[in-house]
Amino acid sequence: MKKALVYGDHINTDLVIAGKYTKTLDFQELAAHCMEDLDPLFSQRVRQGDVLVAGSNFGCGSSREQAPLALKYAGISAILAKSFARIFYRNAINVGLPALICDTSSIRYGDTVEVDMSAGIVTVNGTREIACQTLSPIMRNILSAGGLVPFLREKGDFVLE
Repeated sequence: MKKALVYGDHINTDLVIAGKYTKTLDFQELAAHCMEDLDPLFSQRVRQGDVLVAGSNFGCGSSREQAPLALKYAGISAILAKSFARIFYRNAINVGLPALICDTSSIRYGDTVEVDMSAGIVTVNGTREIACQTLSPIMRNILSAGGLVPFLREKGDFVLE
């Protein structure tokens, strides 16, 4: 079971990963500092597969791709929020981190959550189901491939050198 790590509204990308850490390509370094200005104990609490749960407008602020990367490499398997900043939402999908829109108001810190992206259902504590917006088939395919670049390598005529 995956644990819910719950935060509030308007969590901006500077709170996800401070700008001073964005000069590295070391994703483990990003993960080590993920959410530290909002929750200094985040890196100690998060476990592989946990789900970040937020309110409205998650990922607002800068368009930095490092924000969803930091969350992904910290172990977050999906983000549930009432709404996302558009560029963060696309960046999350593009790096292979599911971002699902649903009513998160009844999810509490430490609840267990299971996400069924195909059905658009989040199950909380094994009993309560919450509907989420379903992702388009292309977005699900991008996520299944691990992100946009692996998807294009596998399916497209796109070549990276």
